[in-house]
Amino acid sequence: MNLSKRCALKTFATAWNFIPWDKVYEKVRSLQRRIAKAISEGNRNKARALQWILTHSLAAKLLAVKRITENKGKNTPGVDGVLWKTPNDKLKAALSLSRKGYVVKPLRRVYIKKKNGKERPLGIPTMNDRARQALFLSALDPVSETSADLCSYGFRRKRSCHDAIERCYIHLSRKDSATSILEGDIKGCFDYISHDWIIDNILIDKKVVTKWLKAGYIDKNKLFPTKAGTPQGGIISPTLANMVLDGLEEAIYKSVNTRIRKHDGCRRNNHKIHFVRYADDFVVTGASKEVLMNVVKPVIADFLFTRGLTLSETKTKITDVYSGFDFLGQNIRKFSNGKLLIRPSKDNVKAVLSKIKNIIVEHRGAPTVELISRLNSVITGWTNYHKHIAATSHFADLDRFIWFYLWKWAKRRHSNKGNCWIANKYFKKVGNRKWTFFGTFDNKSEILLKYASDTPIKRHVLINGKANPYCAQWDKYYQHRYAKSKAS
Repeated sequence: MNLSKRCALKTFATAWNFIPWDKVYEKVRSLQRRIAKAISEGNRNKARALQWILTHSLAAKLLAVKRITENKGKNTPGVDGVLWKTPNDKLKAALSLSRKGYVVKPLRRVYIKKKNGKERPLGIPTMNDRARQALFLSALDPVSETSADLCSYGFRRKRSCHDAIERCYIHLSRKDSATSILEGDIKGCFDYISHDWIIDNILIDKKVVTKWLKAGYIDKNKLFPTKAGTPQGGIISPTLANMVLDGLEEAIYKSVNTRIRKHDGCRRNNHKIHFVRYADDFVVTGASKEVLMNVVKPVIADFLFTRGLTLSETKTKITDVYSGFDFLGQNIRKFSNGKLLIRPSKDNVKAVLSKIKNIIVEHRGAPTVELISRLNSVITGWTNYHKHIAATSHFADLDRFIWFYLWKWAKRRHSNKGNCWIANKYFKKVGNRKWTFFGTFDNKSEILLKYASDTPIKRHVLINGKANPYCAQWDKYYQHRYAKSKAS
């Protein structure tokens, strides 16, 4: 950004609430496109120079502060206890994001519970460190998207779990599809990534990323050094982890002599090897267990070893598609008639039922409208996640489960009232349904409980693996895809 444009932007930024964000986005977007173009042309030196310009631009600094002060972690402080809440604090912070004299503070270690009862450590950076990570992420993301594996869908723009599941469906649904599945899981991926590999291979400011990686963390008032890994909780960590794992797809295909046509990207794959990855979870399909065990698995192990990683022996296994396997909360199984069905996994169903039951129990004395709002949020989220698979019967089962516990909730709330009185107070007829749970606000307006079975099932349209959100040639594709998703 030249001096005149920088001064003009500073003039606009006299107050945070009056910043012209459309112009800010445009300036950052322009530089990101140039970085992506340089990477696609193989010009890393030019990309590095453009990254320097972007990370020193006021527009990128403003966006970095905006991003970390509007996400879910905006009220979670680091070790210094500082939060940026006022517009003046945000503007002052953006203007202070200078590389010179930058000192990283240790992470604040917190723990969250996992499904298996164990605890997962999270490292919470300070607001200042988060803003700088967001700043450098804006320069790194175009590099990551341009060089990413085609079948990598986790923590990437415009991609989701639905794309990964749809890719599995495409590779396994045909009569002549692969029948063996390698379910891969990397042991402590974020905890053991080699710092040296990141510094030597990822196109990012080496001095700054070294400071983040070596910052250490404070747990129970004690400082612990970090010799490996990227902290779970850092805004740039998922992208770094993705870039560490990029190249695994190509390594697997080369291991089985898969020939890639230069013009159309199609593969002649006699071994039916296909790779699908979401973050550090991945599956590899194969025509036989022998190929997966003796060829593919050793290649994966060697690839990970150079990056300081290993496969989890307990979670990595080879299964048969006719026995089924779980991936991203969904169960994928082929039946004897050749039909492939993807349905919510048993663990995922148990988790949502347990969550709903706990919500109902916790709201024993709460207003009905508050209970319905919480339940609608969970129902909407769960049904939207599973609405692209064969989940119709599961949606109906969820409705029955909720009705049963809501009836118990109402009976307990009014133990001295009859069934007819309770039914009239909490349930009403809506359309052909006589038992729609409802609540009334103070202004007499009503809120209805959402039915999971009202969510229509529609197959997800897989994103083009080559689509790059930072390349202008894909703009029309993304616009058409977005418009089609809204219309449906």
